[in-house]
Amino acid sequence: MGFDLAGEEGGFPPKKHVDAFHYIQRENFNITIHAGEGFGKESIWQAIQYCGAHRIGHGTRLIEDIAVSEGRAVKLGDLAQYVLDKRIPLEICLLSNVHTGAAASLAQHPFKILYQEKFRVTLNTDNRLMSDTTMSKEFEAAAGTFGLTLEDFEKITINAMKSAFLPYGQRCDLIYKTIKPGYARIRQGLT
Repeated sequence: MGFDLAGEEGGFPPKKHVDAFHYIQRENFNITIHAGEGFGKESIWQAIQYCGAHRIGHGTRLIEDIAVSEGRAVKLGDLAQYVLDKRIPLEICLLSNVHTGAAASLAQHPFKILYQEKFRVTLNTDNRLMSDTTMSKEFEAAAGTFGLTLEDFEKITINAMKSAFLPYGQRCDLIYKTIKPGYARIRQGLT
């Protein structure tokens, strides 16, 4: 089972709901919190440290904790290093993040840096109706903007399954019986 907190971040920090999160942690729920889109890296920190988030919806503003030079990360801050080390998934929503202003443009979205630095990024739609998006559009935007290859998309899809709120055995089955063979068939069809 999973629990998700989404909505306006500014003025509504995750820590305002800490009692609810402590309760659902005791009940062994999986937790996703939308943080780091409309508010700074502090909301990501609160989501993880106060509320026990297992996944971060968006996480775009984590870039505020990463020193970047010439399009590459040169130093990770404490929060970014923690997210990387603990393999906390970042549910990246490219088109939504541009739509909401969390990223000035696709080209300026921190996805590329997060992906290059091996954060556990996934691609997602967020609010499909408001941002007029689909998973196909998100993949197309990532391919066109960041030059992602089929191998990159396979890795990102596996990241998503590794991060799914399913029992471990089911995740492994889906990765090895569905995702990997599916991408292998696509590669065969391209040759």
